[in-house]
Amino acid sequence: MSGHSHWATIKRAKGAADAKKGKIFSKLGKEITIVVKAKGGDPNTNPSLRTLIAKAKAAQMPNDNIERAIKKGTGELESEALVDAQYEGIKGGVAFVVNVLTDNKNRAAAEVGNVFKKNGTEFGKQGSATRLFDRLGQIMIPAADGLDEDKVMEVALEAGAEDVLSEEGGFTVKCQPSDFTSVLEAVKNAGIVVDEENSNIGLVPNMTAPVNDVAFAKAINKFVSMLEDLEDVQDVYINMETSDEVDAALEAEG
Repeated sequence: MSGHSHWATIKRAKGAADAKKGKIFSKLGKEITIVVKAKGGDPNTNPSLRTLIAKAKAAQMPNDNIERAIKKGTGELESEALVDAQYEGIKGGVAFVVNVLTDNKNRAAAEVGNVFKKNGTEFGKQGSATRLFDRLGQIMIPAADGLDEDKVMEVALEAGAEDVLSEEGGFTVKCQPSDFTSVLEAVKNAGIVVDEENSNIGLVPNMTAPVNDVAFAKAINKFVSMLEDLEDVQDVYINMETSDEVDAALEAEG
């Protein structure tokens, strides 16, 4: 989910995420299984799996869950056939893109569609929302004593990153999806601490929708939360950009 500051969004979402660990583990397990099926179960030869394992551990996912997801991918354990799908729409000028990974596409479409209807909108035509996003890797680096923008930029850009943003709370390194693993590992190897749980490849707005109304921002956040509560939903992306005043009001309300 995108806001005025990606770090502000992470801070607001942390409490809610802590209460949804089971759902988070389920999502990560599906991702691990899919990556293993595609590229093998050895993290030494599968960089994508190595990155996902690190992300799972950062989210405090139990090792047994990680091993089970890997074995489902290698075929050592039985697993359902998963397919992905994408749904999109626009509410009050804010674009939504919802990615699902499911064993029943009809069920997923119905459940996501129902949440859209409850929030006063419906599915948009293909491309109506996705055109407002680019697929990029984002590496989140928390602010730390002695860590300055010059060091982050030097390491990240040398490794192939395209941009480094400095925000209150930390830095956001942006790169092409194909460079994500190499940039991430270069940053870590330089001794820079990374927020691996919130670093990923996903959709980043190329055009934002400014929102200055607290009530509307809350309604959008509720919409996102309802979507994220669905079992088949992996990711929800929006292009809402909230003002500092709205961010402060949302944070004050918890």
